[in-house]
Amino acid sequence: MKRVRIHRVPDGLAIQSRLRLRTHLGKGWMRMTIFIDEITRRAAMSRIAALFAAAETLPAPSYASPEAPDDPTVGRHIVFADNFSEIDWSRWDAGPKATTDPSGYYGRSAFSRRGGESKFNPYSIVDDPRTANGKALEIAARYIGHQMNIPNYYGNSLPEYQWVSGNLQGARPNGELLMGWREGYFEARMLFPRHPLTWAAFWLLNKNSILKPAASIEIDIVEQKGWEPHQYGSYLHEWGMPGEHNEGTGNTTKVDMTKQYNLYGVLIAGDKCAPYFNRKPVLSDTTGAPVRWVIRRSIEMADSSDVFFPLLTLALRSDVPYPNPLSEADKSSRMLVDYFRVYQ
Repeated sequence: MKRVRIHRVPDGLAIQSRLRLRTHLGKGWMRMTIFIDEITRRAAMSRIAALFAAAETLPAPSYASPEAPDDPTVGRHIVFADNFSEIDWSRWDAGPKATTDPSGYYGRSAFSRRGGESKFNPYSIVDDPRTANGKALEIAARYIGHQMNIPNYYGNSLPEYQWVSGNLQGARPNGELLMGWREGYFEARMLFPRHPLTWAAFWLLNKNSILKPAASIEIDIVEQKGWEPHQYGSYLHEWGMPGEHNEGTGNTTKVDMTKQYNLYGVLIAGDKCAPYFNRKPVLSDTTGAPVRWVIRRSIEMADSSDVFFPLLTLALRSDVPYPNPLSEADKSSRMLVDYFRVYQ
């Protein structure tokens, strides 16, 4: 964007020009003032045109800039890591989403509390040679197929909803925070199941949303449907009024996410957040540019010292046709997590 202003002054001609170099200088303007004596206006304008042309030949920045790094771990160090050699119950809570709403359930399954529901415990540590320490967190789902008695769960008597699955989170429904951070790069290495109903997720919620669920901030780093092994979604939801705000993008992967572990992450800095896949920026499915979203309630978060806590969830979709018949192989499924880390 170019603007040129010309003013006559006693000793000659002053020309003030402004060139906006958004891709080179961030949000600022580059201002140039040239004082010219005893030259014609035509020559002066020619000089300024040459300056603009030279500026426009500057190379475009790479995504290694601080706002959009190719690898978001560069220049940061690990401030928290869980390699899941065991489930640390001082850091993780299990069960419905932490909220004071009537129910923290969603989809076709009940999220088990620690120790299991209906004689099934979806949480365990399993051997896996594909992980760094040979261990992985397993969050499983199983079809129970008969009357359940899980508190506040709406599907106890509905055959299609008589499933138990898992949700681990860094906070409790009473508002107690077990772990949380306002900024940083949040990452999990995960392997998703192939299944006609599963809905695996790694996501963040703000702590204040537990006791004030009418207005929450939700960052879905990955939501993956088990029947779409090469696709997943990432989303930012600022729920509730005033100022409800929603963003999202789909991501198509070359790799089959149900056959190998992959890295899923989000970088949060100030009021900006950006999702990553295998430490590369996720590209918008509409513009092709790296996804960069604005958290509009970041000022409210700062004023109240609010933070984000992580959730690792295996749910079942309720908005797709139920398998008929449900095969024996599809009556159970599992999601594996190698680790969860936070970099700052």
